[in-house]
Amino acid sequence: MESILILTHADESGATLTKASLEAITAGRELSARLGAPLAIGVIALDAAAAAAPFASIGARILAAAGEAFTQPRYATDVAACETLCRAAQPTLVLAPNSSRFARIMAGVTHRLGGVIDTHIAALAGSDTIEASRSFYRQRIESVITRAARPWFLLLDPGAHTAYAGEVGDASVEDISVDLPTLRTTVTGVRISGQSGAGGTIRPDASLLFVAGAGWTKKQPDGQIHTQQAADLILGFLRASGASLGSSKSLVDQGGDGNSVLPFLTHMNQVGQTGATPRHPKGLSTCCHGEEPHVVGWRFIAERRAISLDPNCGWTRGKADVVYIADAFQVVAKLNELLTART
Repeated sequence: MESILILTHADESGATLTKASLEAITAGRELSARLGAPLAIGVIALDAAAAAAPFASIGARILAAAGEAFTQPRYATDVAACETLCRAAQPTLVLAPNSSRFARIMAGVTHRLGGVIDTHIAALAGSDTIEASRSFYRQRIESVITRAARPWFLLLDPGAHTAYAGEVGDASVEDISVDLPTLRTTVTGVRISGQSGAGGTIRPDASLLFVAGAGWTKKQPDGQIHTQQAADLILGFLRASGASLGSSKSLVDQGGDGNSVLPFLTHMNQVGQTGATPRHPKGLSTCCHGEEPHVVGWRFIAERRAISLDPNCGWTRGKADVVYIADAFQVVAKLNELLTART
């Protein structure tokens, strides 16, 4: 008989689970109900009782590795905590969010427990056997994976499931003692990509993805390049709307060509065929020609809008839900004006 352990971790506060962790709980509950398998939840946090409060009513066994040592991500402490929680629960299936914190350690945990692992899982199906679905080659090929080996570790892609939202209560938490190795690293701070002048431009939980294309740094109708104006408009929109910033490959590559660039962009912002495939409820594309790379990058965006001067470009012809035939500089400037007035 299968048994399931969901591994979760808190955010920077140390007392609140990340959204991706809550999504893993939803996936685990659905799988547990379908298989009739017992469910346990492992929590890594500074304050495990506070972190577990939102799912206290689930009825699952809750195990925790708690304390100051687990406040910040660190390979040595995180891998020791996950290994200890797994040995305490003895699961055959281990579900965990494919977060940056867990993605870098889970292969090590799997090796220590003699298991197998699959990453970037988007869906779990099957009743007699477990079928894990994931995509390859930038979402072009979808595969369904089944395994007989146990324990089987499955890292779930963020955004693929609904975040669990249950009644908050007093959770019964089993504190698991973790034998920590000698710690040779100290976390002194966090550096966010694009933080300079932008307050952090990559926001996975934002409701809107704003994508900038190379048109922002091309000559405008007056024959001049207005890179600084473009930067001010884009950053102003991000601040006012709380959107996450994406970029086309051609735009982030311009720095290496010695051309005028937006100073806050890095390849971490890149979406598309050679970039990320983010999941946001809404997306707004600006100054992008919108061919295949953008379609791949926007596959999981629910509502797609675009601003373009060309009504015949690849993005506007059947790939966007709404298209504004207008100058992006003028549209974003007006949006900033309206958003600023509203706040």
